[in-house]
Amino acid sequence: MSSAGDQETSRLDDAARAGWLYYVAGNTQDEIARKLGVSRQSAQRLVSLAVSEKLVKVRLDHPIANCMELARGLSEKFGLVTCEVAPTDPDAPAALTGIAQIAASEIERILKSDHPKIIALGTGRALRACVEQLPKMDCPQHRIVSLLGNMMSDGAATPYNVVIRMADRVNARHYPMPLPVFARSIEEKQLLQQQEAVHNILELARQADVTYVGIGNIGDQAPLMIDGFVSREEMRALLKAGGVGEITSWVFDREGRLIDGLTNDRVASALLEASPSKPVIAIAVGALKVDAMMAALRGKLVNGLITDEATAESLLNY
Repeated sequence: MSSAGDQETSRLDDAARAGWLYYVAGNTQDEIARKLGVSRQSAQRLVSLAVSEKLVKVRLDHPIANCMELARGLSEKFGLVTCEVAPTDPDAPAALTGIAQIAASEIERILKSDHPKIIALGTGRALRACVEQLPKMDCPQHRIVSLLGNMMSDGAATPYNVVIRMADRVNARHYPMPLPVFARSIEEKQLLQQQEAVHNILELARQADVTYVGIGNIGDQAPLMIDGFVSREEMRALLKAGGVGEITSWVFDREGRLIDGLTNDRVASALLEASPSKPVIAIAVGALKVDAMMAALRGKLVNGLITDEATAESLLNY
């Protein structure tokens, strides 16, 4: 007698076959029913199960005219080397799925290269969503390096560090930064960065062929404060100093200039160096982040962008 677990596995196998036949091979439900030896109603239920169990991931390949026009406008306005705009879901304007799929497609294209690449990653919710969209791959020729520490001040792992997660999906060599995001003092930061392993990782980040980062806002809803990296008092000081955004915990003002002192004295992240041959691509979306994104673009902290329609329109009309 087969176990319940065996029956569930067989059911998911059938759903996967049905999903492949429908979404990839382009079969009708009648054709699927015939090929799987089930009724049309059963074939329909299996296709629905493939979607509900997330066995099928759909990517939109049709170029949407408005998205392409917005991407062109952003590229011209800010001198971007690359720009992609995803459709906005009217019911979920801050949803990450669209930009995550586009970013995953771009990263997948890089990973398919036989020529060894160094990919540097920041951290955050958008990047984590992107990594979740990557397919399983075998890429031992590439190296994935973190731009910032993977620890909280108490030694706990940071919640949105994605280097290890990505390396697990694509089987690439990876280099997480064995540091807290913020040192306790300038002196401690200098000592930590003098360690040979850390020095090597910072050098590897500097050599990255492409860098992907998130952009955080500054204020009461700032990820830095919500996730426990800075106190409310420190956040107020950053606001008073003119801070509007952060990338890899480096805080900058409305012109994209790094804030002098404060938490920037203690942040252990690698510095960003955008260039046409080694782009730094921001993945960000949402009204809360428009000020920060505008400042990062204005200050040339990034020279690539993946966002959505609503955010792109806000940036162009800023």
